[in-house]
Amino acid sequence: MLDFRYPELEDQEWVRELLEYSQYMGSEYSFGNIYMWSRPYKTKITRLNNSLITKSYGDTPSYCCPAGNDGFEKVLPFLMQDAKDCGHAFRMHGISRECTLKMENLFTGKFEFTERRDTFDYIYRTEDLINLSGRKYRDKRNHISAFLRDNDWSFEIINEENLQECIDLNNKWDEQKREADPDSISSEQEAIERGFDKYFELDMVGGLIRSSGEVVAFTMGERLNKTTFCVHFEKALADVRGAYPMINREFVANCLKEYTYVNREEDVGDPGLRKAKLSYNPAILLEKYSLKLKEE
Repeated sequence: MLDFRYPELEDQEWVRELLEYSQYMGSEYSFGNIYMWSRPYKTKITRLNNSLITKSYGDTPSYCCPAGNDGFEKVLPFLMQDAKDCGHAFRMHGISRECTLKMENLFTGKFEFTERRDTFDYIYRTEDLINLSGRKYRDKRNHISAFLRDNDWSFEIINEENLQECIDLNNKWDEQKREADPDSISSEQEAIERGFDKYFELDMVGGLIRSSGEVVAFTMGERLNKTTFCVHFEKALADVRGAYPMINREFVANCLKEYTYVNREEDVGDPGLRKAKLSYNPAILLEKYSLKLKEE
């Protein structure tokens, strides 16, 4: 049985080293995401030789793809044995199309793969998010024009002086959401609070928009790999037209020009969120699959 435990800040160096080796594009494969969502999703980690293993201990225990420089043929038998020792079926999640092909080649006919559309990541070209060129971005430009017309605004990078204002805006946003939907799940709130609490230790990068001195939008995320930045959270006041496209554009333009792509994560099956993310015309819709043993 493998020795899994909740990730701590001191795990950053070795976890990021192994993630860097794999260069995965999926949003699951960043230390900040693993750390922030570890408690809500009951996610634990362990090191197996030169591989990072991440396991969710929810109602249906499941493993992420190993990250590191050990081949799947070396690692997966240990994971299958761990599942057997723990008395649950062997499951994996967040598997890219590329990894499914590798696994099928190594373990022909052993696994059943299922497409999970709600978990697909939306990945955009950085230059598209900055320039918003062409007819397909006309609505975005119109909303930004309205924001520019109606607001005395400024953009700032999140720092020690303004972080609390972002926390305050997030709390206000959460209160408004709960008023509209009292039964809304608070797991995201728990994750973002963990991110705020260790914002600088986690090497987060974020930005905010002010209107007449008040913070009306913010966003935050982290480096995913050498070509891609991952945006974890983005919040804006619903009654400020154009605040969302404005923070999206200004953050990328001011902070992310060194990256080729921006991963804005999944839509969790929410129709409104899916429509919004598709409206930005992703360059890559990163397919993800789950896995189980065929005999199970």
